[in-house]
Amino acid sequence: MDFITIKDAADSWGVSPRRVQLLCANKRIDGAVKFGRDWAIPKNAEKPADGRIKSGNYKNWRNKE
Repeated sequence: MDFITIKDAADSWGVSPRRVQLLCANKRIDGAVKFGRDWAIPKNAEKPADGRIKSGNYKNWRNKE
């Protein structure tokens, strides 16, 4: 299996290297393995979906009724 670095994944996905590190640490990238202080990401790994709310409608925010 071929692996890529954090920087390579960040460049191909259009995000910062720190964001890729956080995705690896939170186990959001399947097959990512940590070797010492570095992460190895499978070459065929896909960018995880963005879980942030973009609509502006926050769920159960202070239980407005």
